[in-house]
Amino acid sequence: MDSFIFDLPRLRVVFGPGRRSQLKQEVEALGLKRVLIIADPIHVGTATLLSDQLGSLSAGIYDKVAVHVPVEIAEAGKAKIKELGADGCVCLGGGSSIGLAKIIALDLGLPIIAIPTTYAGSEMTPVWGLTSGALKKTGKDAKVQPKSVIYDAELLTSLPPKIAGPSGINAMAHCVEALYAENRNPLMSTLAQEGVRAMAESLPLVCRNPKDLDAQSGALYGAWMGGIVLGSVGMALHHKLCHTLGGTFNLPHADTHAVVLPYATAYNIDAAPDAKRRLTAALGSPNVAAALHALGQAVGAPASLKAMGLTPADLDKAADLAMQNSYVNPRPLTREGIRQLLEDAYQGIVPRT
Repeated sequence: MDSFIFDLPRLRVVFGPGRRSQLKQEVEALGLKRVLIIADPIHVGTATLLSDQLGSLSAGIYDKVAVHVPVEIAEAGKAKIKELGADGCVCLGGGSSIGLAKIIALDLGLPIIAIPTTYAGSEMTPVWGLTSGALKKTGKDAKVQPKSVIYDAELLTSLPPKIAGPSGINAMAHCVEALYAENRNPLMSTLAQEGVRAMAESLPLVCRNPKDLDAQSGALYGAWMGGIVLGSVGMALHHKLCHTLGGTFNLPHADTHAVVLPYATAYNIDAAPDAKRRLTAALGSPNVAAALHALGQAVGAPASLKAMGLTPADLDKAADLAMQNSYVNPRPLTREGIRQLLEDAYQGIVPRT
């Protein structure tokens, strides 16, 4: 067994259908007096109910969020917090609302309670992202990790399959890359394998019937695993490419992960034998890249980068950007290899190992 270092900060999770009703207790447990609810616009109705539940503990609802957290959105959110005199944030939604709350926490030091409505996993991590000038910057800071997370499967039953599918693949991507991270350890690898298995089993059921609470709970469980490993070990080529494609070309975050994952896996898998063994067990197929591609198509992920609007010239720029900063990856990175990976994803072919 490889040597390793294991370090996991305290995480509080409230899990189960209907558990959003516990929000007031979570706010009170943190000693907060006035929290701003940051919500995706489509969840303003739920946010209003939560605000009513909080009563005087609520400073109101703020829904000016955007994907990849543009710096202008972040500045406006911080100004709103200061205007209202809030001492904490409740974020309700996906990566956009959670991402904005994290930047507020990073700069103002306010605690976060997260109620995710997608499978992205950001609620489990100390990772933040901010986009400025078409470039997305990311970092890690313990201040941005939510103090409490409420997973409520009932909140995902209205999530359209075309959003649920890519969001679930996004969660799987955290698990896949955790399996070949430089700082992986046996516990995180076990969680990552379990996350892939749970998501692969539950996600097709969710996309067929979003009202299936057992399936939704299973997918949230898998997403929780993905979030834990994302915040605990490093990521590699897949996440680098997705941040490049999202920040530079403004592609939807989850859709980009769903398209790129099979091809990044194909690039790396033969250089990561333990990851290949674990993914084979989790997916029930020795050709893990093709299995991930098939799963993406089965749950309605975009067929290719071309279908998402990229051009061949964009692929050249993305390949150049991906080579600018060095980072750990199981297979050596070459400009030619990354350009071919992007070409395959652009065409949407079954990935080749």
